[in-house]
Amino acid sequence: MTQGGTARRTVLGAAALAAGGAAVGLTAGAGSAAAAESGRGGGYRDLPVPTVIGHRGASGYRPEHTLGSYQLALDLGADVIEQDLVPTKDGHLVCRHENEIGGTTDVADHTEFAARRTTKAVDGVAVTGWFTEDFTLAELKTLRAKERIPAVRQRNTLYDGRWDVPTFEEVLRWADHEGGRRGKRVWLHVETKHPSYFRSLGLGLEEPLAKLLRRYGRAERGAPLFLQSFEPSSIQRLSRLVSAPRVVLLSAANTRPWDLELAKDPRTVADLVKPEGLKWIAGFAQGIGPTMDLILPRDAAGKLGAPTTLVRDAHAKGLILHPYTARNENTFLPAEYRRGTDPAAYGDAFGAFTKYFEQGIDGIFTDQADTGLLAAEAFRPGRGVNP
Repeated sequence: MTQGGTARRTVLGAAALAAGGAAVGLTAGAGSAAAAESGRGGGYRDLPVPTVIGHRGASGYRPEHTLGSYQLALDLGADVIEQDLVPTKDGHLVCRHENEIGGTTDVADHTEFAARRTTKAVDGVAVTGWFTEDFTLAELKTLRAKERIPAVRQRNTLYDGRWDVPTFEEVLRWADHEGGRRGKRVWLHVETKHPSYFRSLGLGLEEPLAKLLRRYGRAERGAPLFLQSFEPSSIQRLSRLVSAPRVVLLSAANTRPWDLELAKDPRTVADLVKPEGLKWIAGFAQGIGPTMDLILPRDAAGKLGAPTTLVRDAHAKGLILHPYTARNENTFLPAEYRRGTDPAAYGDAFGAFTKYFEQGIDGIFTDQADTGLLAAEAFRPGRGVNP
């Protein structure tokens, strides 16, 4: 979800990706998809509000994007479970936060893959490591997942090597199995990662994703699934392929979505969160997923400042808001909610959640779904989508 590291959305100037990476379909279609959804029963508007979304599963407790992480998030009660999708060399969609897998698998321990370590430009940023698009699925399945940030989550390293890298089809089968066992649909929140980059390599994400969604009955308007991307053109492309609800992710205000960069579109996120930008998004999506800083900016000391008008403005356009990311550890919390000096220790996460929910958001991504659910309970009785 977050766009750090290989996915920084900086305003980089002229794009340098190969031909074929240009954004497509950046003109809004006729009518408003969000308006078409407003007032309709069923589907995502039947989810509890605020909705608690398991960020990469239960990544506060298990290595992210593993079946173990997804299962624990569901067992903890998360309303929706998130997956990030990247492709393999042979076109399978797998669940990783990034296509560079040196930090989330044991690939560095596999001498047979040592020669595949390389440097690539991903969304204009030089990244060194091993990349899913250089592995077949069979090769990728020989690797084991591990904790991404062991310095902060040392306890999670206990589970290093317990799970492999799941395909999205495996996740769909898991969700169907768990839904049948529980008698309740399992909701997913599915992100296309670096879609323009992968399309330039001949590994477009949207078409194989849509094919899987149709195969598993998750392509329709009322499907228990959100589609999300930091590139609006990916959401527009998906809107022409399936009817499942869609969310445009938004990074820092001074950044620009990579597809807009490629298309020489001068708009930044600051433009997209203005009423006119939100109106444009509402033409092909049902919601936005902004970084929390776009709702509650932090000052130079890391403390929360006065809220912006984004929640009110987005709701006025019929859009729901699923901001990211709430975490329990001091290192991630606003300064006033940190406790002690250990960055890995838990701070006043409940205080932070309360502040977030007071803004009227419709849901939140969190690494610790159990904490989010306890905090959400005080806000759920009698609460509507638009406060």
